[in-house]
Formats: sequence, C-alpha cells, structure tokens
Amino acid sequence: MSEQTGKKTSGAAADGFEVAGWVDRLGGFVSRHPGLWIRLGTMETRLVGEAIADIGIDRPIYIAGLARSGSTILLETLARHGDVATHRYRDYPMLFTPYLWNRWLDHVPTRTEEPAERTHGDGIAVTSDSPEAFEEMLWMAFFPGLHEPGHSAVLDRTVRNPAFETFYRDHLRKLLAVRGRRRYVAKGNYNVTRLGYLKTIAPDARFIVPVRDPVWHIASLMKQHELFVTGQRGNEKARRHLARVGHFEFGLDRRAIDTGDEAAVADVARLWNKGEEVRGWARYWALVHNHLADVLEADGDLREATRVVRYETLCEEPRETIASVLAHCGLEADDGWLEAAARPIRFPGYYKPRFDEAALAMIAEETGGAARRFGYGAYEGHLAAG
Repeated sequence: MSEQTGKKTSGAAADGFEVAGWVDRLGGFVSRHPGLWIRLGTMETRLVGEAIADIGIDRPIYIAGLARSGSTILLETLARHGDVATHRYRDYPMLFTPYLWNRWLDHVPTRTEEPAERTHGDGIAVTSDSPEAFEEMLWMAFFPGLHEPGHSAVLDRTVRNPAFETFYRDHLRKLLAVRGRRRYVAKGNYNVTRLGYLKTIAPDARFIVPVRDPVWHIASLMKQHELFVTGQRGNEKARRHLARVGHFEFGLDRRAIDTGDEAAVADVARLWNKGEEVRGWARYWALVHNHLADVLEADGDLREATRVVRYETLCEEPRETIASVLAHCGLEADDGWLEAAARPIRFPGYYKPRFDEAALAMIAEETGGAARRFGYGAYEGHLAAG
C-alpha cells in the first residue's frame, strides 16, 4: 500500500502493506469527519453544476459477489471498455470530491509509474489509474453501522435514504464527467446485501454476480486471510487504511457480512474465533450464497437484471463469457477487443487447495445445498487444473 511513483495519489496501489504517511493522515481526517466531507461533496456539485448538467446515469453496472469470486477480473475487464468509468486508486482519499480532486491531479507533474502487484499477491498488477472498489466509503458515511457485529447489512426495496440517493447520483455524474465516459461500473463485495435497494434507486441497473466452486473459493479466502493477518500484524497504518476504505473481508478486523440472520452470522464468527477456519468459511459461503439465491428467486425484475458468472466458466471460456457479460450490460465491443480482454484470463497458477478428505467432506456438508442452487455438484472443481 506504499506510495507509488508518479502522481501523488492513494499509494494503495503498490506492493506490500505500506501506507504513505500523507495517505494515512489525510485518509484519517476524511474518515473521522464524514459529515464535513458530505457537505464538501455537495458544495462541489453546486460548483461544477454546469459541467455535469447534461450528464445522465445510464444503466449503472454493479459487480457484486463474495470476495475472491472473480470480481476483480470482471472489474478490470469492463474498465478497459471505452464507455466505462470506475473509481480508481487515485481517487483515495478525496473520494467525496471526485471532480475537483481529479482535475487537480491532472495538473500535477507525473513521473513514470511501473505497475506493481497488489497487496493480495494474486498476480494482478496495478497503478494509480487502475480501477478499484472505493464506493464503500460513501455507503459507510450515510449508513453508519453497516459493518458492526449484530447489525443487519441488508438494504432492500423497502429502504429509502433521500440524502444518500441525491448525493450518490450526483457523485456518479461527477465521476462520469471527469472521466469523459457514459457508463458507471462498480465492484462492491458488500453490495450482495443491497441489490434490491440499488435496483430501486437505479431501476435500469445491471448486476453481475460472480460465483465460484466452494472448494477453490474457500481455499482462496483462507489464503488471503492469512496474507492479510501477516501484513497487518504490527502495521497499524495498514489496518487503519483497510477499515477506512471499508475492506473487512480479511485480516485482523475480519467481519462476516450480516445477511440478516444474526444467529448464523454469530455462528460463523464463533467458528473463526475457535480457529475452525475451514468450517467457518464454508458456513459463511453457504450463508452469503443462500441469501443471494433467495433474493434473486423472490424478485423477478432483479433476477432479469442479473447475470450470474461462474468463475470456472469465465476461465475456461473467457471470450464467450465476456461477450455475454457485455451483452447483458448493453456494451458493444469488436472481436479484437474481446480477444485482448480474454487473453490474460486463466485459472490461478499460484496456489491449489490442499484440503484432505475430511475437510472436503466438511465443505460439501456445509455448502452443498447453496452450491447446487448455483449449479455446482459435490466436490466439483476441486481437482480442476490450477
């Protein structure tokens, strides 16, 4: 997370868990005063009113799935499209004033910036201009407590927050204007519990829900958690940074997404606290995916707006899968673009699940019902080529 060479931007785009001092200080100021930054963002909207007057929000695209399901690959792929705007690493920490911050950055002298592997250690190299999931900062400012234990994170069609909805729409319009694009794409793992609300405030929204074979998925989640625990231990800057941007998926501040079943969420936390990582992650996988399946089954309009993408299919048939995602989203691309986008997508080669038969049986026991709802059979995929 250390500061990249080049423009003075977030620094979260670099290798390791280092956070530049100025990022820690300014990020802390933004995090401690959300009300102030909401007011500044609203003031910015008035100041740039003429620049965004003709900007509309057309079919925003939301990539929403449990972490390590392929969401970053999908975000990076869609971000390559010439019509698409996303948040970028450079937007942090001044996320609430994207127009003026980016205009200022455009006038800062630049140096050569070499891509560096991101903190996850998954082979994805990023720069300050790479797409990133920062939208969570806005949600936390308007919906305090979303990540607190015992607090349901479900925002459905019954929820209304006019102040957030106005600020959010204006924020997207400013981002589209400053990027010179017409379609917004966001990756947000926590949006798995907000699909209904998002569909209410953006009726023409499109949703991409990545899912992954539970054996491989749980192996990846466990690997990431261990990596983040190691990286955060004794590194309070890294720990503070991840909390400020709303990343509680892994590490010392790991928290399960509360799908509204408080007993089930508490049970996952209990298993993790006891060191029962495999069963804890498996039970969590089932909890989140059963919630997703229930929401999609109950809401035909939302289901029609959603494209479920199996990670295995994406890796085995990247060109065809990307083409179907683009069609669902209403984005056009020629054969050359599709070939270039598909070329780097493959199964991970940097790790393989190392579960024994007892662990595999445990995963099958915990996830079997939820997995079948997304087309997975028992043990499917755990011996697939890495």
